[in-house]
Amino acid sequence: MRTADRKARRRALTILAAAAGFPMLGVRSAMARAPRLEWRGQALGGPARIVLRHPDNQRARQVLSHCVAEIDRLESVFSLYRPSSELAQLNQRGKLASPSHDLRLVMAAAKRFGVLSDGAFDVTVQPLWQTYARHFATRPGDRRGPAARELARAAALVDYRNLDLDEGRIRLARPGMAVTLNGIAQGYITDRIADLLRDAGMTGVLVDLGEMRALDAPGEDPWRIGIEDPRNRGRIIGSLPLRGAALATSGGYGMPFDEDGRFHHLFDPATGRSAAQCLSATAVAPDAMTADALATALAVAKRERTRALLAAFGGSHARLILPDGGVVEATP
Repeated sequence: MRTADRKARRRALTILAAAAGFPMLGVRSAMARAPRLEWRGQALGGPARIVLRHPDNQRARQVLSHCVAEIDRLESVFSLYRPSSELAQLNQRGKLASPSHDLRLVMAAAKRFGVLSDGAFDVTVQPLWQTYARHFATRPGDRRGPAARELARAAALVDYRNLDLDEGRIRLARPGMAVTLNGIAQGYITDRIADLLRDAGMTGVLVDLGEMRALDAPGEDPWRIGIEDPRNRGRIIGSLPLRGAALATSGGYGMPFDEDGRFHHLFDPATGRSAAQCLSATAVAPDAMTADALATALAVAKRERTRALLAAFGGSHARLILPDGGVVEATP
């Protein structure tokens, strides 16, 4: 699962082209001819971008201001690095008696995605991340990784089924358990912002908060999203069209613990080891939360499960970049 640093992963996806600036296959609607407005800032620990069209520039800026405030509010729920956040408090106390509606929704979805993926997606892998982070903080040049007994202790705490969500509360069933939502909350926040923009009448929208979600006006061409080469950072290895859907990429290269990248933040809950099935996994799904979780599950699970995972999650397309540089394309 993904954990701390979002900046590296954000660069895995690049906007190559958008309907707003390229020739149309059909006739544009009046809204599609409206001026383009772009906001750039910080969100979730890294650079963020929102692109939209609306004829009233002042109205559009007011809506964007509301979106920025909503991002900050949701970080106070999901951030691992704000000590007062709900998630940080859950990990510290082991329970929350009155969690927010947002946290309950995301935790319930996380448990459901755990079931759909047979545990390939598991938000309780935070003890594994803590074990690897401690190990490499004191042994940065080590090529062996944490000792087997350390991994066994951490892995024993990993099981999404030990999340107790009954009666409106959230409880971690075993002492020492901890949760990271960085493989799903980014998608949830992306969806929340996209929904705010849609409800405000904005069109030609692309929200990029680590995950991407597009809301397109009728008659507009799809966005073209570039995918980074995990073996050559900064190089675009391919692209996918995105129209009225969401896209996310997950890869261990986004946060390696060692120089070679053998040990990274995408863990196989079954072994406690860093997943090695592929270098990156990209998923297209109807919403960003699903795409976010699906990309993680695809990066962790056995390759032969790709189509089944797509079908289970409701995804429409997957692209896996393999360790030998090969590319696998899949649909349900």
